[in-house]
Amino acid sequence: MPPTSPTPVNRDEAPVRERGDACPGALRLHAADDGRLARLRLPAGVLTHHQAEVLESAAERLGDGHLDITSRGNIQLRGLGESCGGQLARVLYDAGLLPSEAHERIRNIVASPLAGLDGRGAVGGQDQGRSSSHSVQLWSKELDELLCASATATALSGRFLFALDDGRGDVAALGADVTLLAQRYGTATLHIQTNPSGWRVSATDAARAALVTAETFLTVAEAGGSGAWRVRELPAGHGLEAAVTARLAEAGIPAEREPAAARDPGPAAGPPAPGAVRSPDGTVALSVHAPLGRLSAAQWRLLRTAAADTAAAAKAGAGGAGITPSAPYGTLRVTPWRGVIVPALAPDTADDLLHRLRTAGLVTDPASPWHGVGACTGRPGCAKALSDVRTDAARALRPPGGHLPPPDLPVHWSGCARRCGHPQGTSWVDVVATGEGTYDVSVDGDARTTAAGQELADAVAAARTTTPTKTR
Repeated sequence: MPPTSPTPVNRDEAPVRERGDACPGALRLHAADDGRLARLRLPAGVLTHHQAEVLESAAERLGDGHLDITSRGNIQLRGLGESCGGQLARVLYDAGLLPSEAHERIRNIVASPLAGLDGRGAVGGQDQGRSSSHSVQLWSKELDELLCASATATALSGRFLFALDDGRGDVAALGADVTLLAQRYGTATLHIQTNPSGWRVSATDAARAALVTAETFLTVAEAGGSGAWRVRELPAGHGLEAAVTARLAEAGIPAEREPAAARDPGPAAGPPAPGAVRSPDGTVALSVHAPLGRLSAAQWRLLRTAAADTAAAAKAGAGGAGITPSAPYGTLRVTPWRGVIVPALAPDTADDLLHRLRTAGLVTDPASPWHGVGACTGRPGCAKALSDVRTDAARALRPPGGHLPPPDLPVHWSGCARRCGHPQGTSWVDVVATGEGTYDVSVDGDARTTAAGQELADAVAAARTTTPTKTR
């Protein structure tokens, strides 16, 4: 059961940064073996159906015809041509996806994907708490606007992460640098990555408090001379907590320091399971996962047109008699667990759409062997990869003459020891390539098994049913 606080980190592992952050963005493209790569930040993972259509078109016309979902709920386009950067920037800007060129890489904001959709959150479905359940979307919009208006914030690394949790504890477990956790009675707790205690603030001040905390981090990091990109990289004795307390007071934000034991834990939740989610407002949301985090343009089109259909139904007054949805019609929510939420569907259309998404190859059932399986790009897209991890992962999921049972632990396949995109805040099966088709398999850093072929499939399957030593 995940805690409703950021995951503690080992500061002994903090490096000293001696170079600039080369994290890719939508304007700073990364040169990969399969072409240029663009990473588009999506605050809270929210896209209108028009923006989703623009991304689909860009993937088909400029890229390799696929959209990759990252572990932060962002979208990557791969296989881009050498000279298409300007064209891509124009279409993204016209769609409202690039509000500030100077800030485009720092808009890393994850939010509880089911906030306001399933009656959970800080106070469940009680009327007095509905604003708390919905507030993460409002926080995201306000925080994004504040970030883009801050000249100081441009110094943040492209890896710095904000998490906006509606109280269920899902994105609070992702080890973000700054976390807002919705509480009862119009309040929130503000946390920094290395400290499970926090500050209680008004929900109306929450987004501003998050920005102040991020700007304070930059001041402390510069004074310490470590070149830290993230809070966990600050050296011991950095004094960030005291500095944040002082800066909140200077900004006129009432904040009460709160020990971890004093927090209202609220309900707890893991990642959204694939399938249908019944909303108290009478609509249905669908949660689907992309196998290995990758969607073809055709699969994306199914999701995008479903969002468009909800918008059209709303305009025609066919959204359901007496139904007032808690999520805007015509939107998608991309999740940090490489999934997509389609909210505000009429109940009589949800089952048919779920069947079509399943037929198209998306994960719509927790029992799917693809559920919880992630992978980096591997060969041939990445020069550092030692193997074709996506092909190897698929073979391990479908061993000859066998069928893998639904697993307990997620698994991440990595083409090298960098482990790009691995899960955060949870135990996972770590499958790391050591050569062509050969991998080390371990859980929580325990004894590693080196295997290939059918032995590899068996080792991964066995590891996924291991009782983990870490908790979320």
